[in-house]
Amino acid sequence: MDNIHQIFKASPTEGDVLATVIQVNGSAYRKEGTTMLIKQSGSTIGVLSGGCLEEDIKYRAETLIDGQSKSFLYNLKSEDDLGWGQGSGCNGEIRVLLEKIDASYQAHLEKVNEQLLQGRSILTVKKLSEDYEVIGYTVIVDDNNYWTKALNIDANMELKEMKSGIHYSKELSIYRYFQWFHPKPRLFILGAGEDGVPLCDFAYKTGFHVTVADWREALCSKERFPQADRLLIGFPHEVLPKALHPQDHIVIMTHHFERDKEILQYVLNRPFKYIGIIGSNRRTMRLLEGESVPSNVYTPVGLSIGAEGPEEIAISVMAQLIAVKQKVVTENGKQANCRTLVYNK
Repeated sequence: MDNIHQIFKASPTEGDVLATVIQVNGSAYRKEGTTMLIKQSGSTIGVLSGGCLEEDIKYRAETLIDGQSKSFLYNLKSEDDLGWGQGSGCNGEIRVLLEKIDASYQAHLEKVNEQLLQGRSILTVKKLSEDYEVIGYTVIVDDNNYWTKALNIDANMELKEMKSGIHYSKELSIYRYFQWFHPKPRLFILGAGEDGVPLCDFAYKTGFHVTVADWREALCSKERFPQADRLLIGFPHEVLPKALHPQDHIVIMTHHFERDKEILQYVLNRPFKYIGIIGSNRRTMRLLEGESVPSNVYTPVGLSIGAEGPEEIAISVMAQLIAVKQKVVTENGKQANCRTLVYNK
């Protein structure tokens, strides 16, 4: 889950400290771009490790003055209690950048959040000193509009292919930290039955923007789905054309054969990231009426873990959704090793 959306919801203000993992060597609990906010009160939003670094990071954050940044390297390789890994033996090193928020940086963060709420991805490029402190930055919106030009950016650079992390420019002889911020992935739960309730809750907690849609007003209510970002009441042909975007994730779970068929007629052969269909393969084949199953359709929905009941099924669906979002499930449905791909560098 990307902590940045939780952080923006907490409204970072002057005097707070933003902590960011900017470099990982070996394996670590979180990857580059992971953020944590340390409020002036001492409370925190987000985590950077399994709990072994947060207290030290909070202590170091107290030493910063407004507008100041510092970075610290933590060695997590030790298997005894003398290292920062507290005996975890994570076999990696992480560099954490601390930035104390002043009025200028607060305004910068608010602009980033505005763009994310509009569904745009943001790239921040920070020039770093030899001590990995911030000495300048550029902010780029997806369409290559620049907010500031404090840094020289090579026009030929494939920005969308740049991964979050530290990159050295031989031409400019400088280190720069690239970080992508992306809008929340969107999940549409089509069907407001009992099995949709835990799915909505888990999806919200793992960072999805969740919409629940159903034609039955008594089921599609805020009382049943308090964590839903949006509720849509109406038949599929009424709500789907206005609501769905190409990059959305969809789970079809109305338990109504004709409604599921109507939904599939609209979503099939469209470039949605994920289309999950609850029910057996035989039922799905009947819904498809002999058509082949597209690569973005997952049926039966969820990873095969022997799940039973609404909560377990929701967990299996979320595991599959996260794997698809993190690109560790191939087009033919084979599951890759998530931990290796996500954590090891």
